Amino acid sequence: MSAPDYAERVNAAAVLVGSHLPAGHGDKPAILCGDQTITYRQLYENVNRVGNALRKLGVRIEQRVAIILPDCPECIYAFLGAMKIGAVPIPINTLLTARDYEYMLNDSRAHVLVVEPSLLHPIMEIRGHLEHLEHIVVAGPGADGPLVLSELMAQASPQLQPAGTTKDDAAFWLYSSGTTGFPKGTIHLHHDMIEAADRYARDTIGLAEDDVSFSVAKLFFAYGLGNGLYFPLRTGGTTVLLPGRALPEVVFETIDRYQPTVFYSVPTSYAALLHLAEKTHRSQLGRVRMCISAGEPLPKPIFEKWRKRFGVEILDGIGSTEILHIFISNRPGKVRPGSTGQIVPGYEARIVDEQGRDLPDGETGTLLIKGESIAAGYWNKHAQTKETFQGEWINTHDKFTRDSDGFFWYAGRTDDMFKVSGLAVWPADVEAILQEHPAVLESGVVGVPDEDGLIKPRAYVVLKDGYQPSEELVRELQTFVKVNTAPHKYPRSILFVKELPKTANGKIQRYKLRKSAPSHSHHPAGKHLPLSQF
Repeated sequence: MSAPDYAERVNAAAVLVGSHLPAGHGDKPAILCGDQTITYRQLYENVNRVGNALRKLGVRIEQRVAIILPDCPECIYAFLGAMKIGAVPIPINTLLTARDYEYMLNDSRAHVLVVEPSLLHPIMEIRGHLEHLEHIVVAGPGADGPLVLSELMAQASPQLQPAGTTKDDAAFWLYSSGTTGFPKGTIHLHHDMIEAADRYARDTIGLAEDDVSFSVAKLFFAYGLGNGLYFPLRTGGTTVLLPGRALPEVVFETIDRYQPTVFYSVPTSYAALLHLAEKTHRSQLGRVRMCISAGEPLPKPIFEKWRKRFGVEILDGIGSTEILHIFISNRPGKVRPGSTGQIVPGYEARIVDEQGRDLPDGETGTLLIKGESIAAGYWNKHAQTKETFQGEWINTHDKFTRDSDGFFWYAGRTDDMFKVSGLAVWPADVEAILQEHPAVLESGVVGVPDEDGLIKPRAYVVLKDGYQPSEELVRELQTFVKVNTAPHKYPRSILFVKELPKTANGKIQRYKLRKSAPSHSHHPAGKHLPLSQF
């Protein structure tokens, strides 16, 4: 497969924002957020103002600009403004601890931090430990301090020539969401966003300029950044931003208010939305014509219940921080429930064994992907870069099976699989079965040693409202798994918890479940684990 023919000089911010005014779309809404409607003309000028303001602060090409903001217009201005001057923006999770921020700000050597007022206090607590940070700019309602983004923008010009970056210059970083431990700075290039938008948003799901996109997934990680920023801007559409928590009732209110046509979420959120809809007898999604899911495999029962209740398909897919967005996906009108879908145009896939040999259809192995949106590598992580980035291919560390029709079926992470009596157990398989039980909202399955040191499945289960933990329910769930799959897979112990440990984009952190699990101690069926263990 030949690489796309990109111009040597490319600035992604100029591509995403600069083409809409000459096309006569300056008055079209680009961003809807709260009571704000930001047109493409306003977006263009505000991106330029932020770029000029950063230059005045001394930011130069390739220097990093950290952004800790909720989903709001200022977040997009800061991201694209930094990129337009050749600097490297880094959107960072707004839900982390001061220790996490200290690590990321020092690891990235960020020159400037743009932060919302509510997060300024934890930043100031660690200010003396931030070795490279020179300026803190406060942005958003209630912003106060020596440097306030709105004031800097008011003093800056709305005109800005983009830096002469190449397609292979660093454009932005994303810190991995940490399903297996400490996050890694993932370096993406200027052509990566354009590639992902064209291959997936335009060519695979058919996103168009008249679409209004709303993403539950936030801008600070890869899935949300595409959904809420560069997909709609690349296609000339409109994005709806939700600054606060995406609680089910708030999500439905946002859908009702802004009438999006494309809705992006994660399986956990879809399950919670269904749960609320069942209680409130809701059966309408307004103008939504298409729903997208990623982050974790979408269980078949959720797909079927969602389609029955709302009459809209959920297109499940898989992406990663390293590959930037979705590279395997179901297509509109061609969904195979329970499957991750087929390869996205422009990408190639291999399923290999532990020796790197290609496996035939029907066998489970490690998924390797080839494509133009793959990151350049991890910052300051040479060994991990070599382990994951293997020439033109990237090791996703995910286990998959491909059927004869080219549909991919997720089996789990490479470090999630465990064996019971010599037979493989993939947690995703057991979790999908538990999901079909009417009492189960979600679950996480891991292998833990029993009193003889033998590994056995354990399920951590979050119940729907109206169901209470009991020994009877434990036995019922165990039997339910036994009769729906191979007997060796049923959970020998079930613990009911209030919530599961997850990454920012909804992936279950099974390694935290494994770490929190005492080996063979007895757990009453109704016991809730202290959430601090996660």
